[in-house]
Amino acid sequence: MHSSAIFLIEFGAIILGLGLLGRLAGRLQFSPIPLYLLAGLAFGEGGLLPLGASEEFVAIGAEIGVVLLLLMLGLEYSASDLVSNLKTQYPAGLVDMLLNAVPGAILALLLGWGPVAAVVLAGVTWISSSGVIAKVLNDLGRLGNRETPVILSILVLEDLAMAVYLPIVTALLAGVGLAAGSVTLAVALGVAGLVLFVAVRYGRVISRFVSSDDAEKLLLVVLGLTLLVAGIAQHLQVSAAVGAFLVGIALSGEAAEGAHNLLSPLRDLFAAVFFVFFGLHTDPQSIPPVILPAFVLAVVTALTKTATGWWAARRAGISGRGRWRAGGTLVARGEFSIVIAGLAVTAGIEPQLGPLATSYVLILVILGPLTARYTEPIALRLTRKNSSADSAPAPQGPTPVPASAMAPALETLEPVEDGKTERP
Repeated sequence: MHSSAIFLIEFGAIILGLGLLGRLAGRLQFSPIPLYLLAGLAFGEGGLLPLGASEEFVAIGAEIGVVLLLLMLGLEYSASDLVSNLKTQYPAGLVDMLLNAVPGAILALLLGWGPVAAVVLAGVTWISSSGVIAKVLNDLGRLGNRETPVILSILVLEDLAMAVYLPIVTALLAGVGLAAGSVTLAVALGVAGLVLFVAVRYGRVISRFVSSDDAEKLLLVVLGLTLLVAGIAQHLQVSAAVGAFLVGIALSGEAAEGAHNLLSPLRDLFAAVFFVFFGLHTDPQSIPPVILPAFVLAVVTALTKTATGWWAARRAGISGRGRWRAGGTLVARGEFSIVIAGLAVTAGIEPQLGPLATSYVLILVILGPLTARYTEPIALRLTRKNSSADSAPAPQGPTPVPASAMAPALETLEPVEDGKTERP
């Protein structure tokens, strides 16, 4: 009885605190994610007031939060959109892997941690946080922007790549033979392919099965189906996020619209719990010894992620503004990076890998919402200054064209709504 009372008090205080932090962030016109993380640090291991009774429930809520974030993101797009984007964006996935995995591997080798740790740290720096980015896109109102499908394609390629990467890392850490590792990899690939095939081929059938005029029944069926598929996917060494995302794209029409409206409040609640949980499991005392290499790695990979998004958006024909938004949005790392580092910590391959990975992710999970919002205006301001300097009048040159002569050409240009349309 006493423990249940403590649980209610602790969890109630967490939810109330999150609500107040969210209101503060709203007044400041700022994403609440960094505030949620700092709250987790304050009440986690080595913090001001560590939690006790409610920690296990917070951990479960955090897993549900990631699942709901990816489900809601999947509801924004159809299966045909996904297949089309994957076909056109796979080169961006390769560029993403090369630019962002290599810095982590190089740092691990320079620190003398060995090849296995290099593979692990490469995964930590490679994978962007689907959960953080989904929340940022929603907070900034960019789900309908033209660059968002490009961002989504890269995230999906990363999530699907985890179906290959995680079994390989698990086999390396466990030291199993080639045969056992090959079986694990084959099972993971088969499950991911099967789920994707069902989502693309039978999406309309699933939508008809799920659809209901009763909000209660629709909520229970969609939520239950999502958690079931996510749990099965994770049990078979496939990311739960991939499973939830594929459930989202499998739903369409009235089922998708109704599910989106019903699940939005739940997503916001459990997503906030996820970010608090991340902070709860970061010991502040373990950060100072590794903060310098973590910061250098964060700066380098923030730049490489920005370059990845910019290049992918340019390849898709997005305008300059959208390219910078795509690059800045991809910077955040989060849930996958922590999962990968956790495997290495459990295996005990390198004591400093865990604190470094945690510090690295903490830096970028705070920096990510900032780069998503401010990369575009900063880049445009810098490019305008450079263009102004380049276009300064020379001492001698041709006679400038009168403004009246430019009027007919200017009138043929169509107005551009920022982020939604492009010039012809």
